[in-house]
Amino acid sequence: MTAPLTLDTATSQRISRAPTWLAALRTILLAVLLALGVRTFVAEPFSIPSASMQPTLMAGDFILVAKYPYGYSRASFPFRIAPIEGRIGATLPSRGDVIVFTDPAGGEMNFVKRVIGLPGDQIRMAEGVLFLNDEPVPRRRIADSVVPISPNTRCEAGRQVGDECVFRQYVEELPGHGPIRTLHGPYMAALDDTDTFIVPDNSLFVMGDNRDNSEDSRAPQGFGMVPLQNLVGRASISFLSLDGSARLDDPGSWIAAVRFDRIGRRL
Repeated sequence: MTAPLTLDTATSQRISRAPTWLAALRTILLAVLLALGVRTFVAEPFSIPSASMQPTLMAGDFILVAKYPYGYSRASFPFRIAPIEGRIGATLPSRGDVIVFTDPAGGEMNFVKRVIGLPGDQIRMAEGVLFLNDEPVPRRRIADSVVPISPNTRCEAGRQVGDECVFRQYVEELPGHGPIRTLHGPYMAALDDTDTFIVPDNSLFVMGDNRDNSEDSRAPQGFGMVPLQNLVGRASISFLSLDGSARLDDPGSWIAAVRFDRIGRRL
């Protein structure tokens, strides 16, 4: 016969079970803290909602943003909760870096653009040509960029031909950086001619690669220069890209919506 369960035995079982629950809770907490630590200090995923950085980034791309290259500020932390003034371990970005930053106007949005001007630089546009410190940035015309139209990529600022959007495409040679592809619409746009901007201390001048479809530091009513303390990090790699055509009721469309050729692109 099985001996009746005594009080001492029951107490012993309750005590032996407690560490199991505590261990599970501790594991969960450690996993959450590790995830927050990675997201805060190493890298954070972002999705791209607009076409302002085409062809480098397309609406529907998902990217990893490295947090450590430029140091840390309030913008580096989830919900911007850290009581940090300025930046810790600050390093100046390089011209040509693709960066993510919080809204300089104080909004909750994040933006992704390319660094064009550093503190002290003079920037202007003349007939679509970028001038840096009174010197035109060399560029050459290459084959048009042809972008398939999809729910995530409407034809904005380009020329629609059937179910595709066509842009004039150039390769720019930004000083200190490799070649950059930029897109332009079929006609001159408002931001193709600007006054001269002088980048103040502790700030950056940024632009989108889709020059005729980007609200950036050129725009009179835009966010202007980007303070260094607003930097979130440097865009490093695209790990997923979706054209927006997937439907919940059609599992077959889930794979068809993936742009496999954009996965793993270094930025």
